[in-house]
Amino acid sequence: MKSMIVGAALLVASIGSAAAANVVATAAGAGTFNTLLAAAKAAGLADTLATTQGITVFAPTDAAFAKLPKGTVESLLKPENKDKLIAILTAHVVGSEIPASGVPHKATRVQTLNPKETIVALRTSKRVTIDGIRVVKADINADNGIIHVIDRVILPDGK
Repeated sequence: MKSMIVGAALLVASIGSAAAANVVATAAGAGTFNTLLAAAKAAGLADTLATTQGITVFAPTDAAFAKLPKGTVESLLKPENKDKLIAILTAHVVGSEIPASGVPHKATRVQTLNPKETIVALRTSKRVTIDGIRVVKADINADNGIIHVIDRVILPDGK
């Protein structure tokens, strides 16, 4: 009887750990990506991000969005700016899983889901950067990809 209870407990524990959340749910659970999630919804990308397998998201925090000039976020969330918002958000997503340990030690261009945008990834002994933007927390695993937290927003027009 005791071994059955232990076995059942192990089964429940393994089921719980196998049911990881997708990148959108994982970001929502963190509580520091509200602006990013609002932008993804406004752009019509939230479902795509939740269901696309094998992606890497370089996720700017709410504080990163707050560093943008006043009114920028509000302007981007307007329906008439949806194309620009999509261009910005897709510049934060790569179509393959790239853990921090997989980022090369030399500057390497990586294609984003924005067909017009590549980002420059670089890993040093101290940190990972994307387009010179510091990854402040790496390798947050989700069931459909990896999230790396960044402290600024990638702006395609800003290059």
